[in-house]
Amino acid sequence: MQSLHADTAPVLVLIPNSDQREFEDSRVIKLVPSPSISTTTRLIKRCFDVIFSLLVMTAGLPFFLLLYLIAKFSSRGPAFYTQERLGLHSKPFTMYKFRSMYLNAEKFGPQLSSERDPRITPWGRIIRRTRLDELPQFWNVFKGDMSIVGPRPERHHFAQKIIVRNPNYKKLSHIKPGITSIGQVHYGYAENIDQMCERLKYDLLYLDKISINTDLDIIYKTIRVVFQGKGQ
Repeated sequence: MQSLHADTAPVLVLIPNSDQREFEDSRVIKLVPSPSISTTTRLIKRCFDVIFSLLVMTAGLPFFLLLYLIAKFSSRGPAFYTQERLGLHSKPFTMYKFRSMYLNAEKFGPQLSSERDPRITPWGRIIRRTRLDELPQFWNVFKGDMSIVGPRPERHHFAQKIIVRNPNYKKLSHIKPGITSIGQVHYGYAENIDQMCERLKYDLLYLDKISINTDLDIIYKTIRVVFQGKGQ
């Protein structure tokens, strides 16, 4: 089998306590070799991504149109928001979202959002808490820029800051970023670099556990978060 990883340098991951459900309460830090992801696993994951994203976009088309209209007329500006993120092998791609912030939200440069961020519109707060703002990313998945499950795609500005703190972040570039991730489910959104580095430990764990069963479990937990409105 062809390996996705060319190197075997150790990465920092969290090994969950045996008394807890997997991924639920990670406490012991341990160095383990970088896992190799087989061609078969990558092929299965890609087929799943295409089928799942196509089903969501087809079945959810009326809902997508409703969200588009609300985003368009709830505040001044376009309905869609685009931003450059880093994908597989750190290659930049354009990521799509429903706009949840006022225009010129980053006129002073790249910023991370916070719970009471004044840049977020009233409608934006609703769709961010339910993560509906991320639905257009299924188009990114269908195109091949992203996966359904994978590390959160970051901007170059923040990626460089994370690498300085933890060079193991580079390992995540060996797989496609995702709409959801183990870090998003078990840690949540990060409001600063310290929190991004903490969440990184969960995403590094995913490299060692990558499989269709793991993806299905993360998708299930993400749907639960959506219905509980615990996004940000």
